Amino acid sequence: MNWLQLAEEVIEGKKITNDEAMAILTSDDDDLLKLLDGAFAIRKHYYGKKVKLNMIMNAKSGYCPEDCGYCSQSSKSSAPIDKYPFISKEEILEGAKRAYENKIGTYCIVASGRGPTRKDVNVVSEAVEEIKEKYGLKVCACLGLLKEEQAEQLKEAGVDRYNHNLNTSERHHDYITTSHTYQDRVNTVEIAKKHGISPCSGAIIGMRETKEDVVNIARALHQLDADSIPVNFLHAIDGTKLEGTNDLDPRYCLKVLALFRYINPTKEIRISGGREVNLGSLQPLGMYVANSIFVGDYLTTEGQEKNSDYLMLQDLGFEIEFTAAPASACS
Repeated sequence: MNWLQLAEEVIEGKKITNDEAMAILTSDDDDLLKLLDGAFAIRKHYYGKKVKLNMIMNAKSGYCPEDCGYCSQSSKSSAPIDKYPFISKEEILEGAKRAYENKIGTYCIVASGRGPTRKDVNVVSEAVEEIKEKYGLKVCACLGLLKEEQAEQLKEAGVDRYNHNLNTSERHHDYITTSHTYQDRVNTVEIAKKHGISPCSGAIIGMRETKEDVVNIARALHQLDADSIPVNFLHAIDGTKLEGTNDLDPRYCLKVLALFRYINPTKEIRISGGREVNLGSLQPLGMYVANSIFVGDYLTTEGQEKNSDYLMLQDLGFEIEFTAAPASACS
């Protein structure tokens, strides 16, 4: 396969076939750099050498009634994690200040649970209004299954993006969780879109899915028209259903990233949870495909020390995209 030629065809508007998609995932390791060269051509065409940085604020940890097999916060998990109710507006604002000081373009407010309460939405809404005034950050909320009136309130408060991952293919979904449906997840993303909030939805790779499942979730996210696609690689946690799962290697993870780029050429592709564990020393190569990463810790697992991320991007010759404009600075 001539990957660079395929990349040029994708830039011209071609949608890759299922055979070509499978060829990416099953390609020989000896061809990995050629595959990444093609993926980089697509990335550079749409995003140049810019990188978007994201930071998570874990606004509520644990106490989740859902049974997601990958999650340490699940009702079925026995993992020893910190558990606390929804944090205060002031704590959310403190996190936003740190994000601004570290040139984080998107501040992600994440909470465990099936969906937010009215009080949760009120706290987030009040915090977001102040974040926009003081720091001008892009704000992404990830609060679970969303209702119409909640989406409307978040939009009015200034929430730019809403994250709700599909996580895996529709076929594989019931193996991962049974306490909500695949369609429930799709509906939440559609509700966010309906109310003018940019949709963010992605996948978790390495949950005992097939390569066909990986192709299908990449295509589902294309069909959903998600603006931002976080690609997580399972960091199996003891005490969860998927504990001990270790199906990934760094080269396959890079092929997965390439697949997502070839199928979703114009979208923000973010290397997310598990990149440190699963990509290891090959993390820099992932940036030739993706144009966005998380900096700092995740929800219940630690990320790479942030200075290492900044140094990695500097060594690659990439440019951090930071356009925060506090409303207060214009007054």
